Amino acid sequence: MAAGRSRSQLPSEVPIAHYGVPVRASQSSSLRPRASSTLVRSLPNRAAFLVLALTPGLVAGGCGRGRKVLEINYVSAPQVALRDQVAAVFNKVGVVRSGDRVEVLDHQRRFVKVRTSSGGEGWMEQRYLVSQKTYGELEKLGEDHRGDPVQATGMARNDTNLHLEAARDSEHLYQLSSGDKVSLLERATTEKATPFVLPASAPANKGQPKRAMEDWWLVRDSHGRTGWVLAHMVDIDVPLEIAQYAEGQRIQAFFVLDSVADGDKKVPEYLVLLNQPKDGMPCDFDQIRVFTWNLRRHRYETAYRERNLDGVLPVLVGQESFEKEGTLPTFTLRLKDDEANVLARKYKLNTPIVRRVLAPGEAGEKPMVRKHRR
Repeated sequence: MAAGRSRSQLPSEVPIAHYGVPVRASQSSSLRPRASSTLVRSLPNRAAFLVLALTPGLVAGGCGRGRKVLEINYVSAPQVALRDQVAAVFNKVGVVRSGDRVEVLDHQRRFVKVRTSSGGEGWMEQRYLVSQKTYGELEKLGEDHRGDPVQATGMARNDTNLHLEAARDSEHLYQLSSGDKVSLLERATTEKATPFVLPASAPANKGQPKRAMEDWWLVRDSHGRTGWVLAHMVDIDVPLEIAQYAEGQRIQAFFVLDSVADGDKKVPEYLVLLNQPKDGMPCDFDQIRVFTWNLRRHRYETAYRERNLDGVLPVLVGQESFEKEGTLPTFTLRLKDDEANVLARKYKLNTPIVRRVLAPGEAGEKPMVRKHRR
């Protein structure tokens, strides 16, 4: 008005290019108090810009809820506290646990800001997370081995991780606690990660010594989670009454074949797989023994033993009908021949006798039946 233009000459809309919000000139000389958004529309460009600049809540309010998710991760530690800031002094704002799904919102040095499934947000160390790809691979590992027959049961000796592969540096998500029960499914052997160094006095032409090996077990815990653990971190639950007959060998697996009544108790009879007492053996087992119960002496005896085997897990146990003999316990071994072909060999137990069950067309052979008195 001071510039000499009449009210009717004022433009009806004054655009604010920075925000893309049109500002409409007032059509009345008397303005009543209105909401802030109405007041902004009634101001010239510069005045409206100042109002918006001084009230950032109008623009920035609620931006945290719409923050872009960078990736999906999963917590790999038993329990991790979420902090409100990346600093030596912080407040605990939440807790996440092994297997929890989190959304990654920001990265700062070795820390990431995450949002939990309940909507809570906080900072945690990146090393306690695994990627969605790793989570999917671990889920697939469990699914692929869901129907595998259990070869033995055991107990975790200490807290130990369930790895994706039989290697110390492979990814892991879940952790066994000391004393947790597990089912053993499959064995593997790999080289130890620690390199060997030749002594300074060693002749150069002898080369590097052979690397040490270590055994691993693929296990399934009571929650159905599957992964690889170092074999020496699991104690196999071998019954004490047969463990005493190991004769210095390592019991790799055991199975209950049958049970007999001795007075008022039922006594199980076992198939036991053994190997040399060291890691890195090329076969899963090199001998088997069948322990049956002597009702007259009230003790276990070795009903059958076979050595020098190149055995491969898993071993299958079951029952089968044999005409006049009736239904008998059976077990099937998987053994490598001289050409490394894996062949199945079935046996039946008609206490205390163990015999081969020949496949159609298979030539007979004299079974190695050895009875041992103790």
